Amino acid sequence: MPNHPPLNLTIATTGASGSVFLRHLLLAVERDTRVQNVNFIASDSGLRVMAEELGIRGRANLVRQILGPETRSPKLPRPSAANRSSKISKIKEQSNADIGANVASGSYPADAMVVLPCSVGTLARIANGVASHLIERAADVCLKEKRPLVLCVRETPLNKIHIRNMYRAADAGATIFPLIPAFYYGPTNLDDMAREFAYRVLAHLGLPQPDAFRWKG
Repeated sequence: MPNHPPLNLTIATTGASGSVFLRHLLLAVERDTRVQNVNFIASDSGLRVMAEELGIRGRANLVRQILGPETRSPKLPRPSAANRSSKISKIKEQSNADIGANVASGSYPADAMVVLPCSVGTLARIANGVASHLIERAADVCLKEKRPLVLCVRETPLNKIHIRNMYRAADAGATIFPLIPAFYYGPTNLDDMAREFAYRVLAHLGLPQPDAFRWKG
């Protein structure tokens, strides 16, 4: 966990199932006033998965497509008209092919990065220093600059190559945060599970959410 709440986040999505978890992570960071800027990167494989799972059609207005109609936790007050009018202004899409984008440099002040979902192919490239696209390069920058890197790996069953690559990435400084939802708080639907998982990721980065479930014993 960083010493201060991250103000500048990088969020990436790749070609593994679980796009609804990404949607809720983006919704949470968009409404969190502590987060000032989000650089969002989607791989081509990630776009294909989102097309199947979220009904995304092409890259036009991609972030708006992912977030979909306004959704919020019933525990949170409805945002003001001013806040609704500025929706998604902090989330900036970056091309995965643009190896010269801001997050490709250690001089750019990214505070933390999350890959959700993280395919085992992306995991393998990060773990072995293969940075031919922006997602892997941005992750490599986080590792070399000792910044938090959270890899929400989604695959089952795991073979020995996957397990070795998770060890390599963790040994280099990444947090392996498997995309495994919890059930002990009684979720009633997929959105409940995805929202709480996103909250757990953000809490790990120092951004606890006010309406997150907390076990009291």
